[in-house]
Amino acid sequence: MPGRLRDLVRAEQVRLLYADGGVSVMTTLVISAALACLLVWQKSMSPIAAVVWMGFLAAQTLLRLGIRDAYHKAGPEVSDWKRWANLFVAGTAAGGVVWGLGLPWLLGGRFELQALVLAMLISGTYGIIGSAGAYLPAFYTFILPIIPAVGWLLFQGDPLHIIVAGVIVLWLPSVAVIGQRYNASLVEALELRFENAALADDLRAQKLVADQNSQAKSRFLASASHDLRQPVHALGMFVGALRSHRLPARSVSLIDQIDGSIGALDSLFTSLLDISKLDAGVVEHQVAAVAVEPLLARICRDLEGEAAAKGVALRLCRTRLAVRSDPVLLERVMRNLIGNAVRYTETGEVLVGARRRGGKVSLEVLDTGPGIPVDQQEAIFEEFYQLANPDRDRSKGLGLGLPIVRRLTAILSHRLELSSEPGRGTAFRVFAPRTVLPRLMEPDFSGGYADSRAALILAIDDEQAIRVAMTELLKSWGHRVIAVGGGDEAITALAHAPTPDLIICDYRLRGRENGLEVIRRLRAAMGSMVPAILVTGDTAPENIRQALAGGHPLLHKPLSHARLRAAVSSLIRRPAEPLPAAE
Repeated sequence: MPGRLRDLVRAEQVRLLYADGGVSVMTTLVISAALACLLVWQKSMSPIAAVVWMGFLAAQTLLRLGIRDAYHKAGPEVSDWKRWANLFVAGTAAGGVVWGLGLPWLLGGRFELQALVLAMLISGTYGIIGSAGAYLPAFYTFILPIIPAVGWLLFQGDPLHIIVAGVIVLWLPSVAVIGQRYNASLVEALELRFENAALADDLRAQKLVADQNSQAKSRFLASASHDLRQPVHALGMFVGALRSHRLPARSVSLIDQIDGSIGALDSLFTSLLDISKLDAGVVEHQVAAVAVEPLLARICRDLEGEAAAKGVALRLCRTRLAVRSDPVLLERVMRNLIGNAVRYTETGEVLVGARRRGGKVSLEVLDTGPGIPVDQQEAIFEEFYQLANPDRDRSKGLGLGLPIVRRLTAILSHRLELSSEPGRGTAFRVFAPRTVLPRLMEPDFSGGYADSRAALILAIDDEQAIRVAMTELLKSWGHRVIAVGGGDEAITALAHAPTPDLIICDYRLRGRENGLEVIRRLRAAMGSMVPAILVTGDTAPENIRQALAGGHPLLHKPLSHARLRAAVSSLIRRPAEPLPAAE
């Protein structure tokens, strides 16, 4: 047994010795007094001998009670267990000596009274197994009085006393074995208890380290993502501004390629942002009846070109089933699963469909791809983990799709199942509640974003390149722009300009100021609830929650010019409202 564990076990054994609050020693004193009175009454013991014996017995009882009281007051450390164990053993040994010295007086009467004394000694020995058995040395000192009793019986010389002595000699090993077994069971139980407690402490410590590492990773991703998004965001706006100019066909082709590279970066940042949003708990879901086939058909149409280019058959099974789910989040889940199946299947087919499973619908994606070994089926749900992409080929994804799937299915309370066999393929199943769809309606996304009027837009960003790009892009759409680097500059600029129609403000600015505070200051200075858009490259969950709490549209860098134009167009149609009067 290791030293620390041994000390913990021994300290607990000692605690159990002192745990009864002195009841056992007081009970022994009372019973001994009653026995002495009985023997005096039966003229088997002289009153003087009884008083002397009871005096010694009372003295050792007070001594043991004092030791017990000192133990409880001291509250000793684990390492100090031996001193208190020795003090307890000394007290029990004193009691054994007092009983041993008193035996000639206690056993001096008739045989039936001798039998009574011996019976009390034997029953008392059994009684102390539950208390003194916690620590074997203490238990052995409790049975010390039996040994002089055996000697006294043998000394009498008659057959009856010799037979009784023989019976007691035969009995002693059995009671010793009982005490040892009790002690061994107790020690084993205590060892298991402290080992389990140590394992629990170790698990808590490891969990704390894992949580700290996860938080450090989130902080790193948030910081790196913000810094990387800034130039990509500016580049995207410059490309958007260039598209408004007449350029040679070759230049347009180059711009298309640049835009494609920006889109790839945007895909990476969007996936990182999705993870951050899900970890932040800011993703809300609206449950509705969803027709399964239109949702799956839309995804398959988008991916059939990629599948056909690889010679992989992408097949959709017809179904009339409907589920209760969030249509947007469920589409994200199925798009990631079907996209992964197409991406990693080199030959054969990807089969997509749904089937009834009691009160659930199982949305299934089955492929004939390479399969996933059992020992890696949990790891694939970790961020950036990919089985067959050691070179980090971007065409094979980023390793964020399945982590997003797991988080989204947890939000939707949909069970996610995976079954796979290496070399034979993989099946993913998402179980959603079955429902009846009374009327199938496809949403219309055909609306444009033509600006209804030119507007004066206040753009706030602490990056010079982004201010220049934002100005060029917004001017190419016919707007007038005031571009500044912070709240103080904005208030100074507005002192000599009309009230803007819209504020576009970066969330994370230099210094202690953030976009929410700047918008509040500007609205107070202008006395008007000017519509505002927050733009951020931050992925830290706490910052996302704080930004969303402001109630403004939140757009994430790198921001496509189409997405920005749609947001600008929708907000400049709303006239600025005066601030409510203070009560």
